[in-house]
Amino acid sequence: MTLHKVLKYLAIVIGVIGLVLLARIIITGDDAIEASADTQGSVLAPFMFLSYFVMAAVVLLVVISVVKDLIHGDIKKTLLSIGVFAVIVLAGYLLASSEVPAGIDASEVTASGSQWVGAGLIVFYILAAVAIGAMVFSGVKKLAK
Repeated sequence: MTLHKVLKYLAIVIGVIGLVLLARIIITGDDAIEASADTQGSVLAPFMFLSYFVMAAVVLLVVISVVKDLIHGDIKKTLLSIGVFAVIVLAGYLLASSEVPAGIDASEVTASGSQWVGAGLIVFYILAAVAIGAMVFSGVKKLAK
């Protein structure tokens, strides 16, 4: 059996388990979960552990894939891409304001946390603009041919 088939069946099994756990949460209802906040682990914990397992598996597979491709690929382009991304994150951090917005409790959000949230938004906007620009450029280039 190929790896693709094994992973496909594993995904189906995980999906069915997730659906069963979700149905269990839905049947329990919001009011019962909120009323027993101290014992909510009995209903929500299995679903959360399944989520943690899937997240860990995805991260592990991504790391393995990246390392494998780095070994067989062009490391110069990879390091250049990482450097450009780091520069964009640095620019986003420097452009972000460290002021906590009005209406937000200052005891819950620090100035540094506020600046990192702003930096994340700025980085998202920059990367979205670059992606949209690349798609437009590609489309114009295809039309020119």
